Amino acid sequence: MTSFLMQSGVRLLAPHLKSALERGAEVKMLAGDYLYITQPDGLRALTAIDERLEARLWRSMGTSFHPKAYLLDYDEGEGLLIVGSSNFSFSALKTGFEWNLAMNAEVEPYTFRNALDKFMESFYHETTLPVNPDTIAGYEQEYQRQHQKNPEMLRKITDMEETEVRVQTPDAVVETAERAELTPIHPRPSQKDALEALEQTLEEQYDRAMVVMATGLGKTYLAGFFAQRFIRVLFIAHREEILNQAKQSFERIMPDRSLGIYNGQFKEGATDVIFASIYTLGRKKHREAFRQDAFDLIVVDEFHHAAAATYQSVIDYFQPKFLLGITATPNRMDGQDVYALCNGNVAYQIHFIEAIRRNWLAPFQYYGVYDDTDYAVIRWLGTRYDEEQLAEAQLRESRAEKIYEAWNRYKQSRTITFCSSIRQADFLSEFFRSQGVASLSLHSGTREMARPEAIRLLQEGKLSVIFTVDLFNEGTDIPAVDTLLFVRPTESLTVFTQQIGRGLRLAEGKSHCAIIDLIGNYRNADVKLQVFRQDGEEAGRGKRDGGLPELPEACSMELDIQVVNLLQELSRKRLPYREKLHRDFLDLKQELGRIPTYLELHLMGRGKTIGYRSEFGSYVGFLYWAELLSEREQEIFMRYEAWLRDAEKTVMTKSYKMIGCSIC
Repeated sequence: MTSFLMQSGVRLLAPHLKSALERGAEVKMLAGDYLYITQPDGLRALTAIDERLEARLWRSMGTSFHPKAYLLDYDEGEGLLIVGSSNFSFSALKTGFEWNLAMNAEVEPYTFRNALDKFMESFYHETTLPVNPDTIAGYEQEYQRQHQKNPEMLRKITDMEETEVRVQTPDAVVETAERAELTPIHPRPSQKDALEALEQTLEEQYDRAMVVMATGLGKTYLAGFFAQRFIRVLFIAHREEILNQAKQSFERIMPDRSLGIYNGQFKEGATDVIFASIYTLGRKKHREAFRQDAFDLIVVDEFHHAAAATYQSVIDYFQPKFLLGITATPNRMDGQDVYALCNGNVAYQIHFIEAIRRNWLAPFQYYGVYDDTDYAVIRWLGTRYDEEQLAEAQLRESRAEKIYEAWNRYKQSRTITFCSSIRQADFLSEFFRSQGVASLSLHSGTREMARPEAIRLLQEGKLSVIFTVDLFNEGTDIPAVDTLLFVRPTESLTVFTQQIGRGLRLAEGKSHCAIIDLIGNYRNADVKLQVFRQDGEEAGRGKRDGGLPELPEACSMELDIQVVNLLQELSRKRLPYREKLHRDFLDLKQELGRIPTYLELHLMGRGKTIGYRSEFGSYVGFLYWAELLSEREQEIFMRYEAWLRDAEKTVMTKSYKMIGCSIC
């Protein structure tokens, strides 16, 4: 894992990496796009070494990404960790003045295991991209633009290499001040309903299922109640605090069972119930430390992450009697289909709107406040806005004043504010403090106070506002929060739903949650209110009428008149359906590095595959429209277009039809 990857470094190490791969080693390389120094040709050379080599690119989005580490993990506790100043280049590895420290895994096993876990966590982080021809081409465009814009890049490289990088400490694990007494507890009504549905699933002899429950309804406790009927249980999560919280929850349900943690620090693999980090089990030697049939039940928390490669390797390896996925947001941000991982079997599902109707969650009052920022002039990079241009628009005192005014008008007592970047969080926190508000910008670089302390002060009312980026999307329980402030463009409806859930937990003295949402002409602004529709489905064609969703009696929705006008205008200008399908296809093509098969498009694409058939007659027809067929393929398509259309839409009820489709 290095900040910069140069072609000279790839040439130097290519034969050694190739040799390792041929001996059966796993080789993973993570490089960064920080300052656009990593060379596109170096990335191409790296992928050309061997198709078994897995490489990813960290999208720094303007923040520092400056690691230099080389990890060699051997069998039976042996290994070597090299940390230092050498990037992936010939001069850094051979001729330059560099300092590197090598550490033997047998001497410092804890540090070595922790480094491996942190590497895997970084490698599969949501800000990384797989390195393939499509992603390299996208990066190269930005690389060339930045180098043309800044001809002094070599000087900047030298300056940065000489600058000491501040080491960031990981977020502290959130733990309760005192461990809850291990008194027996019983299922809530929502958990009873879900347990009955799971019992029915077992009776129908399914071997896997997904439960979709809104944040705050006790998904982890549900898993614990369900796990009582199984002898050996594996609980998988992607964050340490989730593992610890889950272990505490299971202890209350089954105090007579042995429970253990399996992560970088602990390897308690002989207990009845194991709470394991996905980043530890994602490494071959750790998952293969268990038999494939070692567990009767596997629970995958935050199941919407399970389509990622690191989860797939674990799910494919183990053969439990039952696999249970639990999540509040079943739709992945990248569109990949998690329903397929549970064979389409959703045992139980309840939307947060229905939970509010049943008084299981707190009601809300939603305020859509007009944001006059012109997002149309901010460059869109495919999955996000340009970091610098977005910051330039957001870090203005006039905008901070409008945000403060909206918050002051609608707020209650305890607020979490979701920002676009660390810089925006710091900027707004400083502005609110200047207005006499007790506030804190809380993120990975915060040194003022630890995360558990900040949460405690917010709960006690000694802090009024916490500004953060994505810190509280998952796995954090702060029932006392009664105000949510959104000062960032909504790029993902999944993330937006998760963040709303942070304010809907029931708490003593809490009548409702105030949701203050700044809405401008950013992407997805015209569809974001769909998260309040109980069916939870994205509106289809002809349904973008801008109408407000039907809410429970205790809830309300109030939009500025400018917001109403804006949403109607954006809905009229919405990307034509064909172009949307094309964009969804290109996103998946970039992820895979090639044209996806029709099945891959169905399982992993954002768009509904029936749309390709209805708009273009067939998937091949779409590829013809998109000019992605070779001349020979175009000739075949034109000659047999009618047959291809029939083959794709014919119901598979007779053997000769199935054979015809398989040939297609």
